[in-house]
Amino acid sequence: MRKNFCVMAMLAWAATASVHAAETLYVGGYGGSVEQAFKEKIIPPFEAKTGAKVVYVPGNSTDILAKIQAQKGHQEMSMVMMDDGPMYQAVGQGLCTKLDDATTKDLYSNARMVGDKSVGTGFVATGLAYNKEVFAKNGWKPPTSWQDLTDPKYKQKVVIPPIINGYGLLTLVMMARLNGGGEEKIDPGFDVMIKKVAPNVLAWEPSPGKMAQMLQTGEAALVVWGNGRVQSVIDQGAPVEFVYPKEGAVALMTAACVVDGAPQAKLGLQFLQYVLSADVQPVLASSQGYGPVNKNVKLPPDVMKRVVAGPDKVNALIAPNYDVINAKRAEWTNRWNRAVER
Repeated sequence: MRKNFCVMAMLAWAATASVHAAETLYVGGYGGSVEQAFKEKIIPPFEAKTGAKVVYVPGNSTDILAKIQAQKGHQEMSMVMMDDGPMYQAVGQGLCTKLDDATTKDLYSNARMVGDKSVGTGFVATGLAYNKEVFAKNGWKPPTSWQDLTDPKYKQKVVIPPIINGYGLLTLVMMARLNGGGEEKIDPGFDVMIKKVAPNVLAWEPSPGKMAQMLQTGEAALVVWGNGRVQSVIDQGAPVEFVYPKEGAVALMTAACVVDGAPQAKLGLQFLQYVLSADVQPVLASSQGYGPVNKNVKLPPDVMKRVVAGPDKVNALIAPNYDVINAKRAEWTNRWNRAVER
């Protein structure tokens, strides 16, 4: 009888351990090729190591931010990834929890975001990309400047993500900076976007998958996008090239945080540390073109050429003033929807 009791107790303990081992972690992040890389290359080893199940929730940065805003007090996701601009908003709204030194100790200082409640997971350059076959067919020279977006010869051949996406927002900022304004004086940017850029735009496309398809097929001849996204299209064999505009590419950092009130906070932190590790950072560099934020990462020479790697390259990028941008974001979004994306 005692033997049966012991066996039953052991079985009960094993069942309980199995339940704990099979914790489900919900992670919010980018869709498209990023989602694919996480599901195929990054999540499976983490699941094998921890026994946890990771559910990836795809969406653009504003989608993910909206989800954790709506779920405040009863969060479903434990770790989220989004562009640095929306991430600053999330931190400002108390949606992220403070990270410990163990999480940030191996990172470049550029990747440590104010308050240590979020961190960069990859460095990205925002610039131009074009379909080489379309340009050759039309006898066009490769683009070199942000001002190329205003050239009438590209009418209905330009694709730019909307302002709710980081790329559309940064296009507006650059148009302001190059026409006598800037983040604190945005009117010149709106003026150029409305009168010169919008007539050339075929679509304000928020979906990374659709954007990639339009660039591949040549439906979009010229786009504003990140070097990582463009590299994914190039890797698929498309006749596409990324351009660092002569005025400078804009820094866009992918960022992550553990959600305040996360249902699986400890596991969420563990997954974030895993994403920042020297094991995973090269995967993001080679598959997404993300510049590593972990200073201990060593990349093959061919990958180094394609990514923003090291403080020298990062410091060469134009840094947006998100203190101003985030204070004006709602106002600019309403104005954009009324006047630009009509």
